[in-house]
Amino acid sequence: MSQPYPCLWFDGNAEEAAGFYVTLLPDSHIDKVWRSPADTPSGPAGMVMTVDFTLDGQRFQGLNGGPDFRFSEAVSFVIECEDQAELDRLWDALGADGGQGGPCGWIKDRFGLSWQIVPRRLNELADDPDPERARRAMEAMLKMGKIEISELERAADGSD
Repeated sequence: MSQPYPCLWFDGNAEEAAGFYVTLLPDSHIDKVWRSPADTPSGPAGMVMTVDFTLDGQRFQGLNGGPDFRFSEAVSFVIECEDQAELDRLWDALGADGGQGGPCGWIKDRFGLSWQIVPRRLNELADDPDPERARRAMEAMLKMGKIEISELERAADGSD
């Protein structure tokens, strides 16, 4: 049986979005661009209908479905970052060209898709055996947009 994979609905820019997303993570590439063999409600014959792509080994599909549906925060993609440099790189790339940073590591890219860009260190601190360290780290994160690992650690240590 085939593995399930997400299909993301775009308004005519699935190929552009997929091309952008594959630049963000290793082991990412465009697998196939499918063109419509006939006119459809979302466009003429020959238009890009779907784009199959892989992000860090995970299969995705972008569908040019038209303007009827938009992304919402009800679905987001989480990227756990190893360090601040990786987090900063992804945050800056996703926020470029009209993306919008949100609270607690959430960011919408220019296509309206929501991402959670979080450091692995946040999970370690939130799971600290000392409940006060965990609480302080979590409270610090709740005040952030882009997450800063050094600030989380200072808060956890009680030196904020």
